[in-house]
Amino acid sequence: MTEAAGLEVVVTQHMVAAMKAKDADRTGTLRLIKTALKNKLIEKRSALTPAEEQQTLATMVKQRRDSIEMFTKGNRPELAAKEAAEITVIEEYMPKSLDEAGLRALVDQAIAEQTAEAGQKPTPKEMGLVMKRVQVKIQATGARAEGRVVSEIIKAALA
Repeated sequence: MTEAAGLEVVVTQHMVAAMKAKDADRTGTLRLIKTALKNKLIEKRSALTPAEEQQTLATMVKQRRDSIEMFTKGNRPELAAKEAAEITVIEEYMPKSLDEAGLRALVDQAIAEQTAEAGQKPTPKEMGLVMKRVQVKIQATGARAEGRVVSEIIKAALA
């Protein structure tokens, strides 16, 4: 078993267990994950890195969040609930998400570094520079954070 194939193997094992347990919803979601990983592998034409696997899962979660929003607007709560259940299963295979306090600490640290380099506190126009620093720090911790949330925290800190 290679490092890159690790997630797909784990998902397959969990899918078999879900089938045996006759858990149709979980089995369906695991099949979606496996298919998305396989499609990404075919598209790339080489083994996926763990970061690419996580990116694929993050994309799946984002798609489902968008769907929930649309289903809620369209007055289809049963479909929104199904998407929310899928997000729960997908997130089991992703690194732990940083909480707001942890994100604020990383943002403050990035702003302090930017201030030390430039000699002055970054302005809201320099938000992109701070965002890049924060993203690097998030990746270094091995955690994850939603870009929209990070952006809002940075905007508030720079305002």
